[in-house]
Amino acid sequence: MNSLFEELRATGIVPVVVIDEASQASALAGALAEGGLPSAEVTLRTPQALDAIRTLAAIPGFVVGAGTVVDPVQVEQALTAGAQYAVSPGFSAAVSRECALQGLPLIPGVVTPGEIQSALEAGHRVVKFFPAGASGGAPMLAALSAPFPELLFMPTGGIDETSLPDYLKMPSVLAVGGTWIAPRTAIAAGDFDAVTRNARRALAIVGETR
Repeated sequence: MNSLFEELRATGIVPVVVIDEASQASALAGALAEGGLPSAEVTLRTPQALDAIRTLAAIPGFVVGAGTVVDPVQVEQALTAGAQYAVSPGFSAAVSRECALQGLPLIPGVVTPGEIQSALEAGHRVVKFFPAGASGGAPMLAALSAPFPELLFMPTGGIDETSLPDYLKMPSVLAVGGTWIAPRTAIAAGDFDAVTRNARRALAIVGETR
């Protein structure tokens, strides 16, 4: 496992964010760092997402990834913007090949044994279980982990503080993607104090569980 994934595992949480205004990225980074989570997966769902990644990538010590990477063209865009890794909602052989060519670590999304085998055949050892909550939650992830002991998972989607410990207890979980830590509405409203509080509570749960 490379050093990037080791770093994600150390914190146990990856804030997954949607940023509508790149001008808010710096304040978001400050709020997350103050809460002990200097990291974010910025989803490529808004026109300003790449600009937000550029801002975050320029902050020393902040780890930023590009999420919702669904097209090979986005791989180079994300890398140019400064993303340190990419995350896709599903497994795409084309995206996987482009990430390998560009040297950008990819965490592909999976939800079935067949998708997991495709990801393994492409050389991936860290995958995203998505959408976790709607796909059977922690019990489903436990069932999927059993036949693939060499894999680490980053469950994301439909997880909150209540269900977080169920995932963190699993040895197969690298880290949990947390959309609740910095909700889109909180970022848009400039409520960064709430983001800091959420980050602190999430880290406290990690400390109590792992």
